[in-house]
Amino acid sequence: MKRRDFLRTAAAAAFAASNVAASSAFAAEKPKRKILMFTKSAGFQHSAIKREGEQLGFAEKTLTDLGKQHNFEVVATKDGSVFDSDLNQFDAFFFYTTGDLTQKGTDGHPPMSPAGKAKLIAAVAGGKGFLASHCGSDTFHSQGERREEQKPADYDPYIAMLGGEFISHGPQQKSRLLIKSPKFPGLAGLGESIELHDEWYSLKNFGSDIEVILLQDTQGMTGEDYERPPFPATWARNHEKGRVFYTSMGHREDVWTNPTFQQILLGGVAWAAGDVEHAITPNLEASAPGARIMPPPKKPKPEKPAAKPAKK
Repeated sequence: MKRRDFLRTAAAAAFAASNVAASSAFAAEKPKRKILMFTKSAGFQHSAIKREGEQLGFAEKTLTDLGKQHNFEVVATKDGSVFDSDLNQFDAFFFYTTGDLTQKGTDGHPPMSPAGKAKLIAAVAGGKGFLASHCGSDTFHSQGERREEQKPADYDPYIAMLGGEFISHGPQQKSRLLIKSPKFPGLAGLGESIELHDEWYSLKNFGSDIEVILLQDTQGMTGEDYERPPFPATWARNHEKGRVFYTSMGHREDVWTNPTFQQILLGGVAWAAGDVEHAITPNLEASAPGARIMPPPKKPKPEKPAAKPAKK
């Protein structure tokens, strides 16, 4: 049995045994929601969404399978031209993307048009749901130095919609996430914190109106990217009439099969798609007063000593 197939089988068994509060949101009597999962990589392409031929990537297949279990349909694509088509058919959009998606970039798939990008943001403002995992914040960067906070007026429109932006990351490691919004859909029964092994993003340019759901506990983390106070790692916000949910989790394939991650993710999907109600309560300053303190500048790598000339 291939490793990917083993992970999916193990996850299905664990998830079936877990008590996922969000699952009731997609009860059969409710209308079936349709979600567009966009996985174009204009920058770095993560293994979780790499495809073998026509087969869906691991994360694409996992979300599709979760949809089959919980009464929502997932349409996964890397073709940016989809945003020039009718977006009214979708209830929500899910991004696992990198880079400037209006460029052909790394994976060579058709890019979004600038008009398609504007159309997406307008659709969310008009009432659609939007979700992103992990590298969805490493997408459409704002102008300016990466390890500096920008002014809201200088945020890229996509970042302004999302509510935060990727800076950098350190080595993969186990880290603790503090639960700051226990009443958000999908957080029931998780206690005061969770621990997962993943690739953790250091983030910035947080919207002042976000509701922090999970806070990255930076104490004891390895790497200069985390030499800063705790900062938001999962949050939600209203973008005019739309609902936006982001989590930095999701780099590793075994995170996608983790029942806790799936519980939180399903809660976000149910809320963003409009199947459960939760009034957003902005709590950035109360939950993460040091969130705008940036990590220190990257230390230059030591130069390699010059090779000694060979003896004659």
